[in-house]
Amino acid sequence: MSADRDVVPALPLPRVAVRGGAAFPVHRIYCVGRNFADHAREMGASAPASKADRGQPVFFLKPADALVVDGVVPYPPGTADLHHEVELVVAIGNDAPAGVLDAGDAAALVFGYGIGLDLTRRDLQAAAKAKGLPWDTGKAFDHSVPVSELVAKDDMPALATLSITLEVNGARRQHGSLSDLIWDVPDILHELSRLYALRAGDLVFMGTPAGVAALQPGDVFIARLGDVVALEGRIVGRPQLL
Repeated sequence: MSADRDVVPALPLPRVAVRGGAAFPVHRIYCVGRNFADHAREMGASAPASKADRGQPVFFLKPADALVVDGVVPYPPGTADLHHEVELVVAIGNDAPAGVLDAGDAAALVFGYGIGLDLTRRDLQAAAKAKGLPWDTGKAFDHSVPVSELVAKDDMPALATLSITLEVNGARRQHGSLSDLIWDVPDILHELSRLYALRAGDLVFMGTPAGVAALQPGDVFIARLGDVVALEGRIVGRPQLL
């Protein structure tokens, strides 16, 4: 067999729509934990009193093929407690230079922004945390990353003037101002570059405000990044406990 012949069919590269008709091929999905003080407190963690006390950000990854771009989210197996977390999404349009990225150079990497959900199997995450185990099964599962279209940064107002909001069945569940992020976008890209080689095609989910709660089959959600872009979707199917 030829060394350049695939032994299984290659899967298509996940892509997110870009406003205006283009597409954004996705390389990796990085997520930031505890980036709003009110959410950190609701999860039982301490929140920094100032930027000087904030320590290090919490990172985890999700697979790129967990993206949902049509808004239809199958209720995942193995859980009875699927939670929503609405988040700003940062799309990286240029490779970072070698070494640690200076926060002042971070803006040059950004292509644009969107809004998304970091869906969480909260019961699996909580059980893993209680045992001191990794909680990948609570976060990195199929269909766990619904995301809106992306908007180029040049077509956006200043991030600090915007808020993120989630409504479920017409009722507001979450709302937070991006000015309240513990680590802003340049901070996060700087910290990620200490651990990973950031590449064009990466998405960064920037963390969620307070108000995380359960989603049920049949629920309809609308996530918004100010008046700039929205993500509409629904939960389909039913829980399948293992």
